[in-house]
Amino acid sequence: MNGCKLTIDRPTWKRLAGRLGRRLKGRMDPEDALQEAYLRLQRYQQKNQVHDAEGFLIRAATNIDVDQHRAELRQRQNISFTPDDLYNSIADNYPLQDEALISQLRLQRAREGIKAMPPRTREVFLLHRLEGLRYREIAVRLGISQSAVEKHMARATMFLTSWTKEW
Repeated sequence: MNGCKLTIDRPTWKRLAGRLGRRLKGRMDPEDALQEAYLRLQRYQQKNQVHDAEGFLIRAATNIDVDQHRAELRQRQNISFTPDDLYNSIADNYPLQDEALISQLRLQRAREGIKAMPPRTREVFLLHRLEGLRYREIAVRLGISQSAVEKHMARATMFLTSWTKEW
């Protein structure tokens, strides 16, 4: 086979791609791996004799998949680890139980404060903070001036600040 071109018919190609699909375990597309392997076979045959072209293709495609997988792992792992990187990778970033409890209590206190606001001030505050409306959009929706919206937001902020001061 030295120097001669190997041609593979479509049924053989599909059979080889099927074998590769079971070997590659979904990491790489079997057709892509087989195509790359076929190109390697063509280059290899220019100087060497190949006795089992199908075996060469399967082995080369598998090696291509392994090489790509290793390259992806190296890229993800970023080989230059420091002790801090290692610590941060295993550190538990969840809040401590007492911090979670305090946060829940603060949230409950804020909810109570929002409920205690005058109705129009609460409505303006919630439209801005929860629905993300701009002051002029709130003014149009509620039929009030933008200045009135600004005053309601100032009142809401001052009220919640004093309401949660000790928390």
